Amino acid sequence: MKKGFSIIMSAQFFSSLADNALFVAAVELLRNSGAAEWQRAALVPMFALFYVILAPFVGALADALPKGKVMLMSNGIKVIGCLMMLFGSHPLLAYAIVGLGAAAYSPAKYGILTELLPPSQLVKANGWIEGLTIGSIVLGVLLGGQLVGPRIAPMLLEIDMPWIDTGIDTPPEAAIAAIMVLYLAAAMFNLYIPRTDAPLQRLSRSAVFLIRDFSHCNARLWSDKLGQISLATTTVFWGVGGNLRYIVLAWAAASLGYTTTQASSLVGVVAIGTALGAVVASMAMRLDKAPRVIPLGIAMGLLVIGMVGIRSVYVAMPFLTLLGALGGFLVVPMNALLQHRGHNLMGAGRSIAVQNFNEQACILGLGAFYAGMTKFGLSAFGAITIFGLVVAGIMELIRRWHQRNLRVHRAELERLMTIARTDGH
Repeated sequence: MKKGFSIIMSAQFFSSLADNALFVAAVELLRNSGAAEWQRAALVPMFALFYVILAPFVGALADALPKGKVMLMSNGIKVIGCLMMLFGSHPLLAYAIVGLGAAAYSPAKYGILTELLPPSQLVKANGWIEGLTIGSIVLGVLLGGQLVGPRIAPMLLEIDMPWIDTGIDTPPEAAIAAIMVLYLAAAMFNLYIPRTDAPLQRLSRSAVFLIRDFSHCNARLWSDKLGQISLATTTVFWGVGGNLRYIVLAWAAASLGYTTTQASSLVGVVAIGTALGAVVASMAMRLDKAPRVIPLGIAMGLLVIGMVGIRSVYVAMPFLTLLGALGGFLVVPMNALLQHRGHNLMGAGRSIAVQNFNEQACILGLGAFYAGMTKFGLSAFGAITIFGLVVAGIMELIRRWHQRNLRVHRAELERLMTIARTDGH
């Protein structure tokens, strides 16, 4: 890997570590305030909100400025969201601001990979960065659970600033204050991200132009016979993965009677499985073979339903590891294929913004769907069952879509596969 890749990975690790610890702290903050369960479930779609709203603008911004600078500004926005959460704003609103920072961060993070590395290293790079991201998810949810738990929270609350009343009086608030340090650490690494030779693209001041440009890029990727399948698959995967963090917390509370601190360890188990699947995929898969993993998405949906029947943590741990591993093996090659097609069709930042728009729209949609089911009285088990059925059904439709493309557009697909095969070596 080229010089600078390790700096990008370090920045990504600390930023993602903080994101996931903050999610657990926000759940506990709402729980302590007596908020309804649907509000806790709504944290997931609220985080995705600005990914969807600002998609036409953040990709163009990532292509117009040095990507390290964009990542630095994004972590600053996340710190602002934390401060809002600490000093009076509703947690859902403040968490949406953190999502705004993440929305601006993502096109720069993934876009710089296509600028820094050749296509032959994209699958491997995605394997590393997804594996590291999953590792940060594991540690992040565990850290968040411990920060709000009975051991560390009292120690954090004892820390005081002379002559200043911070207003930080509860374990979740103390945890959020500590998490801000992680965002600052990520910002320090952002300062050292190398500037690539890729030319910057002029940022239009016309919102109408940016929306039209984004719509054109979105339509172009959806019309590409490989791009549409890889985009559809990763969209559903992240829709599931984004909501699975809260679903596992809700399931562990209903099925095992776990607290937030205890349940956070099971979210980490899913993430460990995803990391294992991602690493194996990065070594075993090639760009031109990526569509073969589509059936794993159907299996993921069915395994989500299987959670309902588990009542023992000793059964849950290998089960959740398998669930995560299938997802990791699915997303790495499909994500690399999507980046490859997007980079060939448009700028790196724009292609990642299109990807984020679709994936986060799915997170928002599935999250709102799940939160709505809980708001209207459906039990956690019933909501999880319906959620899994919907996911499995959508992935089966994608599988049939790809099979139809193979029959109707074989010549075009063979040409695109040849390009992927050639660039992947």
